[in-house]
Amino acid sequence: MSNNIEVKPTPITAGEKVIISYKGLLTEAGAKEVYLHAGVGFNDNWRDITNIQMKRSNEGWQAELKINTTDRFNFCFKDSANNWDNNQGSNWSFEVHDGGHYN
Repeated sequence: MSNNIEVKPTPITAGEKVIISYKGLLTEAGAKEVYLHAGVGFNDNWRDITNIQMKRSNEGWQAELKINTTDRFNFCFKDSANNWDNNQGSNWSFEVHDGGHYN
């Protein structure tokens, strides 16, 4: 994971809260507001898309959300001027587990 992005906890478990921390390009450019643009789904077929205004913290910006599906969790960031940090077009994507324990 990039030094500018942190996802806690990982692995992500469906139904549990996740904290996304960000201090990437938009922070470096002096953004006054940053939004987490997130959705779930596979490949470029995102659904349940949301924009969450992130809170400024000592680590940059943070947002918290609950992921209620085992579909992939995808996200990128934008500021209030509609500038985007989308990981050079790749976004960020994480597998979401169902919480089961397997042998």
